[in-house]
Amino acid sequence: MYTGKTEKACCLCGNPDTKTRLDLPPRAVPLLKHADPIAWQDIVGEVSIYFCGSDWETVRDLVLETGMSPLSRCNAARASFDLREDFEALLNDIRDEPDHTEIEAEMRAEAEEALANRDDPYVEERDLVEARVIEWVFEDTADE
Repeated sequence: MYTGKTEKACCLCGNPDTKTRLDLPPRAVPLLKHADPIAWQDIVGEVSIYFCGSDWETVRDLVLETGMSPLSRCNAARASFDLREDFEALLNDIRDEPDHTEIEAEMRAEAEEALANRDDPYVEERDLVEARVIEWVFEDTADE
């Protein structure tokens, strides 16, 4: 069974024809709709969510103009991420949880850089949306 990362449908409406992807830190998963059974600490690498063209327009406006995060409406079942292998169940062996420190620091730095250079012609609108959502993830999960 493959438990690796695959492209998924739009996390809002389920449309398989997606236009835009946002990569988020693993700690974003509890902020997604229906994410209760997922242990975000077991995620290896980033979490990707996808949007179809019409939903992307809405998300872009929601984030950049209204200042609201779309994550609570995004279905966790349509997010793409890698889970660490379940050695505890398979081999009766206990493994350490993945260390998210490096990926979180990198994502935070990239988000800060994108927002600081928002007037740069090479910074795309998608980058600004992703940066704001990443900032909100860290603000909303600061005590974890």
